[in-house]
Amino acid sequence: MRVPPVGAGRRGARLGRGAGRGVGRYVAQPAASVAPSGLAVRPRGPARTLPLMVLSLGIVLPAYNEAARLGPALDELFAYLSSVAKGVLPETVGVLVVDDGSTDGTAALVRARPEFVADGGKPAPGRASLRLLAEPHGGKGSAVRAGMLAADGDLLVFADADMATPPNQLPKLVVALESADVALGSRIQPDGSDMRATQPRFRRMVGRIFRFAAQVWVTGPVRDTQCGFKGFRRGAAHDLFDRLRVTSIVFDVDLIFMARRRGYRIAIVPIVWADRRGSRMQARPGLALRVALDLIRIRFVHRGIRRVITDGSMDDGAAVGAASDAVPPKSSPESSPKP
Repeated sequence: MRVPPVGAGRRGARLGRGAGRGVGRYVAQPAASVAPSGLAVRPRGPARTLPLMVLSLGIVLPAYNEAARLGPALDELFAYLSSVAKGVLPETVGVLVVDDGSTDGTAALVRARPEFVADGGKPAPGRASLRLLAEPHGGKGSAVRAGMLAADGDLLVFADADMATPPNQLPKLVVALESADVALGSRIQPDGSDMRATQPRFRRMVGRIFRFAAQVWVTGPVRDTQCGFKGFRRGAAHDLFDRLRVTSIVFDVDLIFMARRRGYRIAIVPIVWADRRGSRMQARPGLALRVALDLIRIRFVHRGIRRVITDGSMDDGAAVGAASDAVPPKSSPESSPKP
């Protein structure tokens, strides 16, 4: 599977320079439109040059006290990865569980898995591997950021640890990333039906209010900001997650806002999703206030953010440098920060 390169940081290839003006550049795109297939992609902009063979996929699963649900979820994920037809996914797949300061047996469960590879170890050839990154408790956004900056892979995906989105939806993101830098899973289907209809009524009502505020203030046409299934080319992931400033439950909105401001090509990908009960999020006044404040401050904390390419004012090498300079030394899986 060939995917054109993006400014991929230290490990990525530099964008090629074409004869025509703008070839191999990021260009600001209009709002996403829905193609007949149901895949919404920002449609215009020059093709990128020097196709790059995508050989690896990294999957990040944030987990906080998930000992009860993580085991069955990993069973489902690795069963799929071991049975998927060759060529559907990149040939090397690595799963990184980010333990967000759990106080139960989450970390022990991961280490006991047959797929687990200790820090410095090598996975078995032809098999998906499992690693662990231990982080102090900082919430889902903080855990996802740590995992996306630490994971290996030409393409990087984060997903909910309970597999609310089944693993057979991974190829949809991989295909979308052939022509996009960022792929956003969406629970809204091409026919307009919404899989969130299975959620409790009060949560749906709160969600509608949140979506309206987010669309008006920061996310524009993206209707499902909170789907926990998103994919990125490596360079885009490092650029965006290194700049992430909001790590509350609003972190997805921060990512989308930055992706649009940076000029990345965005695909909206309808996916299958099921409401897995057991969420720790409770709609309380304090949480509502924090969400409102975080939404407001997103535009202000990123006031100085620039497009990766602005009408040809930044050349290809600068675009690569902008991404690579933003990436800090990568955390090592199976390690914890020193207190």
